[in-house]
Amino acid sequence: MNIRIPPSIKKGCTIAVTAPSFGCTTEPYTSRFNFAKKKFESLGYKIFAGETVFKSDGKGISTDPKKAAKELEDFYCSDENSAVISAGGGEMMCETAGFIDFEKISAAQPKWFMGYSDNTNFIFPLVTKCKVAAIYGPTITGFGKKWQTPELYSLGLLEGKIKEISGFEKFQLPKNDSDSTENLENLTYNLTEKKTLKIFPGKNDSVKMEGVLLGGCLDVLANLCGTKLDSVKEFNRGAEKIIWVLESCDGNPAEIRRQVWHLKNAGWFEKASGFIIGRPLASLGKEIFGINQHNSVTDILSEFNLPIIMDADIGHVDPAVPIAMGIPAEVFADRKNFTIKYKWS
Repeated sequence: MNIRIPPSIKKGCTIAVTAPSFGCTTEPYTSRFNFAKKKFESLGYKIFAGETVFKSDGKGISTDPKKAAKELEDFYCSDENSAVISAGGGEMMCETAGFIDFEKISAAQPKWFMGYSDNTNFIFPLVTKCKVAAIYGPTITGFGKKWQTPELYSLGLLEGKIKEISGFEKFQLPKNDSDSTENLENLTYNLTEKKTLKIFPGKNDSVKMEGVLLGGCLDVLANLCGTKLDSVKEFNRGAEKIIWVLESCDGNPAEIRRQVWHLKNAGWFEKASGFIIGRPLASLGKEIFGINQHNSVTDILSEFNLPIIMDADIGHVDPAVPIAMGIPAEVFADRKNFTIKYKWS
């Protein structure tokens, strides 16, 4: 599997910001964008925001998806910037992705794209169709606070300085997420909950897995499966081992179970060597019809008899580590934490 790795960015480079999903037109996102822009500029980078960042005339999206797709295409293929960061997550980026010319993207010089959640609609086909690595990490407003380890990890990946990433000791309950626009330079995560990883099969106290990192938000992946943006069958043919990295935003436990079942029965996991599952946002601590955040996944994947790391620091429940999708890695985990060691070629 020949995955192209984009060049690292360095001081003096321009980072383009575009809104293929939601923009930054409401608070706290406007203030967070402005703070992030100043922070990057203080580090020697230039930030160029596209028109879509300040649009809100779309339906569940920043603007007309054709316009959003064109701006993303133009920015990705342009020689005037060195990386692209999404303005935000959202709901309907699938409509944008449907208008993106991935042949044009594939023919362009690779560059880092960063975003998460709804941005799976671009990141996943970028890796599987175009064979270009991308970062499942914060959108630009995620940098709109005091920079802590997740933000430093993310910049480190963009700059090519990170070879190893580990999770965190504690996490923040979603209800404690702050919408503040004041004193952002001192705004930090409210880490009150001790993290304990669940490792399956349950007899294991520690696991190790190796393979290409691939995945994103289950809400989006289940929607992409079977569409023109689904190139997993071809990707599987060229891959030896894949570590699937999955997390959920809106799904309740029953919906997550259906989504995992759907991807399994579509043949997506044929080359799986293991699974890393992030803490689910809507399903955290929830149960419905005897289905919870854990057995919604483990019951469906048990037939593979592969290691599954659950409740990892990935996705919508902060803090989250950024994941360089498409990059081979070794992953180690015990009940307390996990470490990803990237195998940069």
